[in-house]
Amino acid sequence: MNPTLSAGTAPSSQGDVVTRVANRVGFIELERPQALNALSTDMIRAMQAALERWREDPDVLAVVVRSAHARAFCAGGDIRFLYEAARRGDQDALDTFFTEEYRLDHAIFTYPKPYIALMNGVVMGGGMGISQGAHRTGGLRVATSSTRMAMPETRIGLFPDVGVGWFLARTPGAIGRYLAVTGETIGAADALYAGLADTYVDEAALPALVEALQTESFERGADVVALVEREAARHKVTPTPDTSMLADTRTLIDRHFSHADVPAILASLEAEQDCAAAEWAERTVAVLRERSPLSMAVSLEVVTRSEGSMACALRRDLDLTRSTFAHGDVMEGIRARIIDKDNRPAWRIARIEDVKPEDVARMFESPWTPQTHPLRELLG
Repeated sequence: MNPTLSAGTAPSSQGDVVTRVANRVGFIELERPQALNALSTDMIRAMQAALERWREDPDVLAVVVRSAHARAFCAGGDIRFLYEAARRGDQDALDTFFTEEYRLDHAIFTYPKPYIALMNGVVMGGGMGISQGAHRTGGLRVATSSTRMAMPETRIGLFPDVGVGWFLARTPGAIGRYLAVTGETIGAADALYAGLADTYVDEAALPALVEALQTESFERGADVVALVEREAARHKVTPTPDTSMLADTRTLIDRHFSHADVPAILASLEAEQDCAAAEWAERTVAVLRERSPLSMAVSLEVVTRSEGSMACALRRDLDLTRSTFAHGDVMEGIRARIIDKDNRPAWRIARIEDVKPEDVARMFESPWTPQTHPLRELLG
């Protein structure tokens, strides 16, 4: 018998998620490496069930979510599943997936015990949804040397969902607006600088950290967090957050991405006169020109509207999933980037300059009333 399991519960495997309690720590382990741990509806349900079991359990002091696979913590939602569901007109499957995913994200955000996310490898889309809320629980978002973080949704005609607009709105300066619109990928130092990670541990040290979590003595959830913080204190990220890519380009990001809308951002970038900044501006313009114009406009508005509660943000995100599949670019984006891989999407609105305010406003219209909204019960 594994001695670390004798002090807890036997592992429960529900498809691609393994949940177990060891040493008064609840472990959620993602086991779908062939899909970079992309979330399925069954995975979301398994995670939600574990959190509910442990919520009032005095023998569970804290929760750790992780992947033992170096390439990815979680690359997002199961895009192919969503694409096929939409193609066959299965609105119920789409609504069920997003409703249950957002309920899980809210459960994490409001969890009464420390929740610790070990964010190695790819952390994108839905992977951000199941990690960012750790910051609000007294837990930790732990970046590693392999962390590759992004909300790359504008590349496929989506928007930064899973409540991440709430976190992007609280990053320094215009960084959240920049990340939402461009979908650019950042590393550990950038994540720490932007406030999207709390601490850093070398990738090679993760197995020893997990072992310590299973063997050291804990009396409170705060003790579990303290152990991770002690381990993190032994590691230094390179580059440092204050010399990261985001830190180095912060002045430019704030200069250009503080403008009110995407056409103004684009015009500002194209008018950049500083020779030292021209190359960065030119590269950024090229990124914007290949993203979905409507999706970028919606994404910028998502960040702008994220001043309220997480519950409000997630209800709005669910509204947007309906309009994005019905009136947006997501089906064409998935086709071009993931299914056919021709990388030649025909966006509904071809030019950034042609997106009108009413086009954006239409996307935010809810198909539900406040009394019938599937996420009406969420608070906080």
